[in-house]
Amino acid sequence: MAALLAFGCGSIPFGPIVARMNGVNLRTVGSGNIGATNVSRALGWKWGVLVYLLDAVKGAAPVLLAGMMAGILGHPADEIPRADMWWWLMMPIAAVLGHMFSPFVGFKGGKGVATGSGAMLAIWPVLTGPLLVAIGLWAIMIALTRTMSIASMLAAVSIPLTVAAAAIMTTGTGTTDGELPVAHALPAIIVTAGVAALVVWKHRSNLERILKGTEPRLGSKS
Repeated sequence: MAALLAFGCGSIPFGPIVARMNGVNLRTVGSGNIGATNVSRALGWKWGVLVYLLDAVKGAAPVLLAGMMAGILGHPADEIPRADMWWWLMMPIAAVLGHMFSPFVGFKGGKGVATGSGAMLAIWPVLTGPLLVAIGLWAIMIALTRTMSIASMLAAVSIPLTVAAAAIMTTGTGTTDGELPVAHALPAIIVTAGVAALVVWKHRSNLERILKGTEPRLGSKS
């Protein structure tokens, strides 16, 4: 039931809603995508930021609610029972899938970056740090490449790598149940790797354009 709620929340198409309010059909402009980047191209960066925040909130809200209801929000991974951790981590996946395959737009949704970032930020504190690292990497790549797709894919891929690296670096430190930190981090590594794979897969058309040198950069209308 919680996963269905997360999917339903994630499926709310804020991009098309905001665009329609401004008399624009997102499917007919720019890349045709319903996400914040295409909203920025169609309506300007302020509207794009608004849609990004709304998409992030719809990812974070069900995750926070689930964590609070289970009494695990705010607890480190080694204090959360393994089954509860797996259950909690299903919420970001459900929210991202809802955004990517929204029934409100013919199951052709966005690429899940904003929704996924909000959802993972809400897995506090287990994924909050890795998500902040990803945001920093995203900002650096935006500055260097001015290409949203490259920055988004690299940021997504960095999250499971950061979770794994943090677990490896803390190996040898104590945990509440005596297990290795890597064992506690394994569910988060697997789930974030799965979300990263989904994000990259949804960017496959961008990858083709990157290889051809035709991927639009920030500020481009095409």
